[in-house]
Amino acid sequence: MERQITDTNVQTEKKLTKTDLNKCFLLWHLLGEATLSYERLQAPGVLGCLGPVLKRLYGDDKEEFVNACQRHMEFFNTAGYYGGSIIMGLVCSLEEERANGLPIEGEDISAIKTGLMGPLAGVFDALRQGTAIPIIASIAIGMGMDGNFFGPIFYMIVTVLYVMVPCYWMFQTSYKKGKEAVNGLFASGKLERFMTLATAVGAITLGGLAATTVTVTSSTVLHLGSSDMVLQETIFDAIFKGLLPVGFVFLSYFLLQKKLSTSKIILILIAIAIVGVLIGFF
Repeated sequence: MERQITDTNVQTEKKLTKTDLNKCFLLWHLLGEATLSYERLQAPGVLGCLGPVLKRLYGDDKEEFVNACQRHMEFFNTAGYYGGSIIMGLVCSLEEERANGLPIEGEDISAIKTGLMGPLAGVFDALRQGTAIPIIASIAIGMGMDGNFFGPIFYMIVTVLYVMVPCYWMFQTSYKKGKEAVNGLFASGKLERFMTLATAVGAITLGGLAATTVTVTSSTVLHLGSSDMVLQETIFDAIFKGLLPVGFVFLSYFLLQKKLSTSKIILILIAIAIVGVLIGFF
C-alpha cells in the first residue's frame, strides 16, 4: 500500500527501485573495502554503495543530498560482507522513510549504524574467518593433496556462494523489515545457538586439518650406553601421538595471539625448521 505524505500538498512517495537496491548490494560487496580510509576506514565504501540510493531519494534536494553524503562519510567499520549487508539494508530502509517525511533524524541513522557495526563484526568475523573459511579450505586442501585440480576451483565457487547468497537475503530482509529484523536476530537467541554450533564444528575441522596436513617428526637418536633410543618413538609418540605437529599448531596460535602477522609467523616456523635440521633434531 502506498504511503502519501501530507503537508499543504500531497506529495508522491519516494520509493527505492529493485535496481537501486541491487546496485547498493553489489557495490558494497565488490567495492566496499576497495578504498579504506585511515581516518574513516570503510566510510568511502559506504557512501559509494549508497550513492544510487541517495540520488533516488534526495536527488531533487541538494541540501538533503549533501547532508546525507556527509553523515555516511562518518567513521564506519564492521564485518565487511555480512554485517555490512545487514546495516546497508537497514540504512536504505531508514533513508527511504526519512525522505518520505517520517520523523527520523540524520543523527538517528548514524547512531544505529554505529551501534550495530561492533556487535555484528564480533559475530560475523568469527563465523566467517574462524569457522566457515577453515571448513571450506580444509575440504579444498584435501582435494588438492589428492591431486584433484578442482580443489582451488571448489574453494572459490563455494566461498563466493557462501558469501553472496546469505548476504543478499540478509540485505533484502533488513531493508524490508527494518529495525525489527535486526532486533529479532539478537533477541531470538537463535544466532547465539548457531554461533556455538558453528564454532564447535570449526574447531573440530581445524583439529582434523592440523592432524592430517601438519607433519613434524624428530630424527634424534639418543645413545644410552649400549642401547639407542629413538626420541620420536620412545618419547614423543609414547606421550602423545602427533605431539610435535600439535606443538607447532599451538605455537602458531600463540604467535597469532601476540598480534604477529602471518608473514612473520611463517618466517619464524621456517627458522625453527632450518635450525632443527642443522642440529639434527628434525
